[in-house]
Amino acid sequence: MPVKPVKKIWMNGKLVDWKDANIHILSHVVHYGSSWFEGIRCYDTKKGSAIFRLDKHLERLYDSTKIYRADIPYSVAELKKAIVETIRANAMKACYIRPLVYRGYGDVGVNPLNNPVDVAIAVWEWGTYLGAEAINDGIDVCVSTWTRPAPNTLPTLAKSGGNYLNSQLIKMEALKGGFTEGIALDVFGYVSEGSGENIFIVKNGECFTPPVTSSLLAGVTRASAITLLRDAGIPVAEVPVAREQLIIADELFFSGTAAEVTPIRSIDRMPVGGGKPGPVTKKLQRMFFDIVRNGRNKHDWLSFLPGK
Repeated sequence: MPVKPVKKIWMNGKLVDWKDANIHILSHVVHYGSSWFEGIRCYDTKKGSAIFRLDKHLERLYDSTKIYRADIPYSVAELKKAIVETIRANAMKACYIRPLVYRGYGDVGVNPLNNPVDVAIAVWEWGTYLGAEAINDGIDVCVSTWTRPAPNTLPTLAKSGGNYLNSQLIKMEALKGGFTEGIALDVFGYVSEGSGENIFIVKNGECFTPPVTSSLLAGVTRASAITLLRDAGIPVAEVPVAREQLIIADELFFSGTAAEVTPIRSIDRMPVGGGKPGPVTKKLQRMFFDIVRNGRNKHDWLSFLPGK
């Protein structure tokens, strides 16, 4: 979906006009994919605008850059302030937030260490990521022919721009095949994740999700879903998941900042359960949306924006 321009983007400590938020063509990130980012949502709750799990997202951002030896030249407190400042500058009650760290203009070679580490923060309007009816009706997905990177190749615990080349291949293959999304396996043949979402399997009232060792991103919404399911008394295990478990599951659903909690109604054109969202998925959705829509600050996950 096209991004609707806003007034301001924060870049290296300053708010600049949308049209002026540019980088040099020889920036390291353009040639070598050296960027790290987060996707965060600010919700217009019944109790005011609130950012969902801001601290956890920023923790992952700093972890991602640490893996690649890129020191963010701002403190966590400074980035928090900048995020709020950017939302305020664009007069938004609800938005998608994109903090982006990248290697800028300097040496044009594989070695990144002499290049500056730049930081930008953008916000924009973003609705339902996988389609307007996805949350209520579920989506149709396939198992991709593309696999996630093998261990000790590209670190999937880092939310890095370069990793999303693999995601693009998964997504394009799915769309060209008539599906909304694709599910990747890891190098050992176990289920990993979607192109931009984590996956959960429900069978006989129990829930399973692949472990982080299955070449997946440790999703913030994934962790939140695990906590909420356990709050509801539903057992959740982080264990290797075989491909055939997708086919015989009672329920499947994706989790993610953009996807939120999205049911999967079919896998490789075979219906999942009854071919519609199941009771566990619906229960989790109710618990999740009660937090982000009604502003119930369960587990202290909401950071309410201060008054103007």
